[in-house]
Amino acid sequence: MNDWRTTYADKIVSVEEAVSHVKSGDRIAFSHACGEGQALTAELVKQAPRLENVEIVHMVAMSTAPYCQPGMEKHFRHNALFVGGSTRKAVEEGRADYTPCFFHEIPSLFRDGLLPIDVAFIQVSEPDENGNCSLGISVDYTQPAAETAKLRIAQVNKNMPYTYGNGINLKDIDYIVEKDEPLIELQPPHIGDTERKIGEYVASLIKDGDTLQLGIGAIPDAVLSFLGEKKDLGIHSEMFSDGVVDLANKGVITNAKKTIDQGKFVANFLMGTKKLYDFVDHNPDVLIEPADYTNDPFVVAQVDNIICINSAMQVDLMGQVNAEMIGYRQFSGVGGQVDFVRGASRSKGGKAIIAMPSTTGKTKKISKIVSLLDEGSAVTTSRNDVDYVITEFGIAALKGKTLRQRAKALIAIAHPDFRAPLIEEFERRFHCKYAQ
Repeated sequence: MNDWRTTYADKIVSVEEAVSHVKSGDRIAFSHACGEGQALTAELVKQAPRLENVEIVHMVAMSTAPYCQPGMEKHFRHNALFVGGSTRKAVEEGRADYTPCFFHEIPSLFRDGLLPIDVAFIQVSEPDENGNCSLGISVDYTQPAAETAKLRIAQVNKNMPYTYGNGINLKDIDYIVEKDEPLIELQPPHIGDTERKIGEYVASLIKDGDTLQLGIGAIPDAVLSFLGEKKDLGIHSEMFSDGVVDLANKGVITNAKKTIDQGKFVANFLMGTKKLYDFVDHNPDVLIEPADYTNDPFVVAQVDNIICINSAMQVDLMGQVNAEMIGYRQFSGVGGQVDFVRGASRSKGGKAIIAMPSTTGKTKKISKIVSLLDEGSAVTTSRNDVDYVITEFGIAALKGKTLRQRAKALIAIAHPDFRAPLIEEFERRFHCKYAQ
């Protein structure tokens, strides 16, 4: 019964010793987002002088990413599978790279040897009675990375919640670093009038018993604020945050009508505050599973009435969605948007929604509905896949519409200040008056 305690004790080392096993030329995968083992990252950067050409692979970094700072180029090269705020400048300046990939396919990049992992830096919960640790709030690509890595270094942190649907046994960990520190938290965003109006429009498409996939930020939280009177909603998402906890506690989200994983909240990672982390800890109704399950379009398609809510940087008059670039600048990544858009299109009663403010820009308003995507920008979601586009000015339903019909629908929800040039382009392109 106590065998695991012996195994545990035998594998405990200092953080300095654990990280000393990283070699020049290694590829390291970090736990994702708020699940990053901060003690491991800090020690790796301390040991930079002895290392060269270490590749660091992960998606969003919620830490300060010191390995991306100028002067670190000889020691570390970050390969971003999704660009975050602390890694964006390094990618833009050529000191880091970006690899385009659908979220659900990242585990196969590791497993199939396209991106073989030498070392997995993971952060885990304390072990249970069977010696199993949970990967807690970061399972996504983290578990597949740990399963395929040649070397596994785990930071055991009592603050990491124990979640179900994932895990690693102590026997499969090479070195254990005991370090209790607060998890990275994402504070709730400010919800303004624009986000509130968008949230109201999105909520109008959600019915009792629907299952939700939500992204990050003010718009998803605004949507949740309008769902207080709904019944038996479900969650099947790549992630969720604090707003879901409030609706669960009110009995609005029950997962009772889900066609798969009935009764369960399903996600692959979590970003929020201690309120969220406490909610999921040892909660048998929550499953945090790898992305090649949660985000697989064929799995998503089995969830009847799934409503997928994502955002964009631009939508052009054909309905092409750019959700990741500002011109030639890689701002974020594909993430799970296309995974869920395509899954929703095959789901019985499914809807895929692109929800965004009609404008962007801090000092000068710039329209997000455009005649052409910016030069250099990638198409994230193709015009063939797009379903609904929503701004604070209304809902454009594009599925099954001609190019002319979708252009009219998109102009109608553009900011009024930008409709005139869009109408001009419409009339030039379609050889007819907009009013027709």
